[in-house]
Amino acid sequence: MLETEVVVSASPHIRGRLTAERIMGLVVFALVPASIAAVYFFGRQALILIIASVVSAVLTEAVTLMLMKRPLTITDGSAVVTGLLLALTLPPTVPVWIPVVGSAFAIIFGKQIYGGLGFNPFNPALVGRAFLSASWPTLMLNWVWPEGSLGWTQQNAAAAAGVTADAVAGATALGLWRGGTTGIPYLQLYFGNIAGSLGETSALALLLGGLFLLACKIIDWRIPFGYLGTVALFAFLLGEDPLFHLLAGGLLLGAFFMATDYVTTPITPRGRLIFGIGCGFLTMLLRKFGGSPEGVCYSILLMNVTTPLLDRWTRPKRFGEVKANG
Repeated sequence: MLETEVVVSASPHIRGRLTAERIMGLVVFALVPASIAAVYFFGRQALILIIASVVSAVLTEAVTLMLMKRPLTITDGSAVVTGLLLALTLPPTVPVWIPVVGSAFAIIFGKQIYGGLGFNPFNPALVGRAFLSASWPTLMLNWVWPEGSLGWTQQNAAAAAGVTADAVAGATALGLWRGGTTGIPYLQLYFGNIAGSLGETSALALLLGGLFLLACKIIDWRIPFGYLGTVALFAFLLGEDPLFHLLAGGLLLGAFFMATDYVTTPITPRGRLIFGIGCGFLTMLLRKFGGSPEGVCYSILLMNVTTPLLDRWTRPKRFGEVKANG
């Protein structure tokens, strides 16, 4: 008889203290600056949309799990992250039912239909946003500038674009760029007093959250580095302003918080770098030649499809493995 019990289990045999719950909690904490910036620039409506999206995601997950007779796992925080990320990709002008419907769709058809957390091939928040964009495009393209925008105001934008101020009030920085307007100040793109989705306008807030995740080693540097570096390189090669493309739109939100999703991105180091490069290439391709000036959402979803292949092609050799001769 053995004096101690022998436990037989599947790998990994060495486990760390970092649990799914803790990871999700740190991601939510990293999104706090962007959420605060959204409420600061767009007011109480932004807070209402964020709360509605998160509550809808959590309730939908709970109801779905009960209907499927699965254990309730809403305490892992993944539904909260999905709802929060989806809310931060929405215009501040959408009605409250938009994030409610979008989060429900994201949880059901982007996550639970595949088996729940760990089995979904696509980022659930982006699935929800793609659904909303396809179903209610007018609502999803109704932008507004924050009240009291400093420096380069809506009137300046109107004069630069040669149109009325009311028309420019509904255009994002990328929309103005697609329309031929140049000279948008970096300072407004950096701090966030400009038109855009709730969580994409303030580059400063997103950088704070992204650097926090990198410092805590929650995300791998290869994906955001490959993503942002590729966008900057291709913008330069296409004769565009690299810094503008890095600060404008949802690039920073996507690079730090969506392209780095554990489940839908490669697990190998080389695979992650290639994944980031692919996202950057597709984003610039869609921005320059696509029907919409923004390409982050669909570029990440398209690269999610390649994740199994990237894991297979970049699989490291086993220790001691040598190439067969002949």
